[in-house]
Amino acid sequence: MSIQMTRRERVLAAIRHEAVDRLPTDYWGTAEATQKIMAALGVSTQPAMWDRLGIDKIVNVGPVWRGPRDDMWGVTTKNVAYADGTGVYAEVGKHPLAACETIDEVEATYVWPTTEMFDYSVIPAQCREYSEFAIEGGYISLLYFYDILRGTENMLFDLAGNPELARYILAKLQTFSHEHTRRILEAADGRVDVSQVTDDFGSQSGLLVGLPMLKEYLSAYYAENIALVKSFGAAVFHHDDGAMTAAMPWLDELGIDILNPLQWHLPGWNLAEMKRVYGQRVCFHGGIDNQFVLPFGTPDEVEAEVKACIDTLFADRTGYILAPCHNVQVISPVENIVRMYEAAHRFGS
Repeated sequence: MSIQMTRRERVLAAIRHEAVDRLPTDYWGTAEATQKIMAALGVSTQPAMWDRLGIDKIVNVGPVWRGPRDDMWGVTTKNVAYADGTGVYAEVGKHPLAACETIDEVEATYVWPTTEMFDYSVIPAQCREYSEFAIEGGYISLLYFYDILRGTENMLFDLAGNPELARYILAKLQTFSHEHTRRILEAADGRVDVSQVTDDFGSQSGLLVGLPMLKEYLSAYYAENIALVKSFGAAVFHHDDGAMTAAMPWLDELGIDILNPLQWHLPGWNLAEMKRVYGQRVCFHGGIDNQFVLPFGTPDEVEAEVKACIDTLFADRTGYILAPCHNVQVISPVENIVRMYEAAHRFGS
């Protein structure tokens, strides 16, 4: 194309599998990594960093929590340092439902969040502030929510051996999450372009939960949530870490529009096959390895990674948004991040 597109136009065209003037790009990063990049570039704000690196960016909007506790789920966190203390993650320190074994115990000890605990009136101003960008709003991740409430081991045992409790908790999570996302989309009044219906089904080697069990517990909820997002004219963004490709036929049938983060160095992944089978319906987002290449590779290896993704996922000049395949970590050299976007613009223009 000879006409230069805006950031939002470029991202939305890629999602719709329409022609773009160049490859769109996005950025995810931890606070420490982002500050490190900004300092190296000599900028003081994230939008200035996006400008300097030519990042199109999908910007998130959302309501303000006004509830009776610090966190809407009542989860206690603890800071866990890594990389010799240069980075910190807030990990779950106490799962509020970990000790519960029955529905009665949950009801007696836990207060579920409701939409009345949020202020949605702030969303229109957020949308106006980022009017030049594609906007994401809404995040439904039922198994992730279950995990932080019960803990991974309890969650897996519930799904396999305590289906009554599992179905009760999932129904509670669905009722709140569906209504919460509906309120976000209503408040945005058509300005949200992308909404997440998502989960981390993949581990380093395969699915955490077998596909028949995923279908049994989640198919109806996923269908309901995907229909909600599309009823507001937004695209369904599905974030799914790890070796998750066994779930892709099911997710495609349900109607996801965007797949992220594409950890394609893990077992089961074949980018060319994914593009061939799903590339007419699904836009791919991410792909630049954040586990090995960005933190430990050379700038030339980062460039080779970028070129491989573009050659495979952008061969038809649409349907791909290049980004790191998860949050950039503070251990990733700034030179690698800069090279990633330089190469994206060179090979994707």
